[in-house]
Amino acid sequence: MHYNPARIIADKRDGLELTGGQIESFVKGFSDGTVADYQMAAMAMAIYCRGMTEQETANLTDCMLHSGVTLQWPKGAIRVDKHSTGGVGDKVSLALAPLLACCGYQVPMLSGRGLGITGGTLDKLESIAGFRTDLDLAEMQHVTETVGCVITGASAELAPADKKLYGLRDVTATIASIPLITASIMSKKLAENLDALVLDVKCGNGTFMKTPQQGQALAESLVTTGQRMGLKTSALLTDMNQPLGRMIGNALEVQEAIDLLQDQGPEDLLQLTLALGSDLLVRSATASNEEQAQQILREHLTSGRGYEKFIEMILAQGGDPQAPRPLATASDLQAAQQGNIVTIDTEQLGLAMIELGGGRRQMNDPIDHGVGLELLVRLGDKVEEGQLLGRLFAREAQRGTVTELVLKAIHIGEQDVRPVPLILNHIAPTTES
Repeated sequence: MHYNPARIIADKRDGLELTGGQIESFVKGFSDGTVADYQMAAMAMAIYCRGMTEQETANLTDCMLHSGVTLQWPKGAIRVDKHSTGGVGDKVSLALAPLLACCGYQVPMLSGRGLGITGGTLDKLESIAGFRTDLDLAEMQHVTETVGCVITGASAELAPADKKLYGLRDVTATIASIPLITASIMSKKLAENLDALVLDVKCGNGTFMKTPQQGQALAESLVTTGQRMGLKTSALLTDMNQPLGRMIGNALEVQEAIDLLQDQGPEDLLQLTLALGSDLLVRSATASNEEQAQQILREHLTSGRGYEKFIEMILAQGGDPQAPRPLATASDLQAAQQGNIVTIDTEQLGLAMIELGGGRRQMNDPIDHGVGLELLVRLGDKVEEGQLLGRLFAREAQRGTVTELVLKAIHIGEQDVRPVPLILNHIAPTTES
């Protein structure tokens, strides 16, 4: 059946529920060029303003998934993955993928680059000399099957409609739309042809979902869509009102992930890595409960097997784990007064990284892998005047401006603060797929 794109846009604008055929026609037309970019921009804005039902969101996800190919695997292994909606200092993927591979899973992790305050897993890995994040499908499948894990960018064959639509969403202020986020994330993850998926949905001042209510709504949309499409999906809702771990910046975050794999990482990063991993172990019946699952993962940390698997993955993707990862010159950041750490403007810290060159304003901006921040205080900590708050790794030209930005982001006051838990909620389907 032929559908008029303008009529479909008008229906969505007017709050009517779109049929599967209408959505399929629109996505196919956008992919082959018969639906113009300005028409898709209008549709994205209509979805942003009007939202989508669960069925519409599932249909949109399915159409974006089938705009390209899906990975095909031989029978036998269990394939799992984790995805984060993005936050400042989030380097969980770097450690979790090899840990899951140590548990006998195959982890075909498709990741992205940073844009705005959210750091990109691929940018972090590219601070390792020679590391390739542009594997084609055959290379990706080979590394997954031989090493057990791979972290690479999505190839052009996987959910190409999503890549094209994301570029439009970025310039039309429609990024923070739950149906569009859901379809974008789940179309790529479904293309991996997984057995189970766990999502880390972040909320707070360091991510685009500012409140727990917004984060909960996104987590429920993602889990429901995965369940509808036959993928065992669960999610953790996690706090991003302060950075995860101590390090922000590409080379710094790689080193912190290595520290974790050598059983020396910060407590919050360890907690979240184990929680996400144990969810997959329980859901895939490798462990009978969370306590047993965490024990299995911890053994791979303490034995060094997780770190060995990480090195194996680096070598398989062309990287040199022995090559130095040079850092910019460090300078100390000191407290101007005594008091308590009342708030940390995590978004401001992310913007400071962009100012340093460690993040992007536009997708083609170059990345300086050696800049960043080591943050030595957490919400609620008591500090004295002159106490070391952190270290800034910066090039001389940016040092003064960024030092001011970082210090303004760390608010010291007299009131006592009780930080919220790192893990706020666990969202699982009401029935297994």
